[in-house]
Amino acid sequence: MNLASIFSPEAVLPHLAARDKKQALKLMAARAATFTGLSARKIYGGLMEREDIGCTGMGNGVCAPHARFKKLKRPFAIFASLKQPIEFGAMDGKPVDMIFLLLTPAADHTDHLKALALISRLLRDKQLCENLRAGAHANVMHDLLLSAARDAA
Repeated sequence: MNLASIFSPEAVLPHLAARDKKQALKLMAARAATFTGLSARKIYGGLMEREDIGCTGMGNGVCAPHARFKKLKRPFAIFASLKQPIEFGAMDGKPVDMIFLLLTPAADHTDHLKALALISRLLRDKQLCENLRAGAHANVMHDLLLSAARDAA
C-alpha cells in the first residue's frame, strides 16, 4: 500500500479542537467529505457503525477509525493531532490525541486490510508518535508519516 496515493498534506489536521470522540469524528468526516464526494453525515455514520462493533483505539494515545463505502472510488486517509486528548474507549483506557482515519471502497477488501496494517504499524512506532506530537504544521506531519511508511515498506 502506497500511503502517498491515499493521503495528501491537505488531509492533515494539526491541533484539531474536539471535546469528545463524536465531535472529533464529525470534524474529520467533514474534512474527508471535501475530498471523497461522500457526505459528511454518511462518513460519520459509517465510522460510528464501525465504532459500535468495537473501539478502534489502539492504545498509547492513538486510534485508527475506518469505514468502507460502496460509492467511494478509491481509498482515502486523513490524520489529526488533537489539541487536547479525548476519551475514545481505547484498549489501554488512555485518552487519544492522534487519529488516523481510513475510508475505503466497500468491494476493495485487500487495499482496506493493507492500509489498516500499514497505519497500525506506523502508529505503533513510539518515536514516530513522539515526532508527530511535536509537529506543529500539516506538511511536517505529512512528511513524517510518508517517510515512515517508505521505511516500513
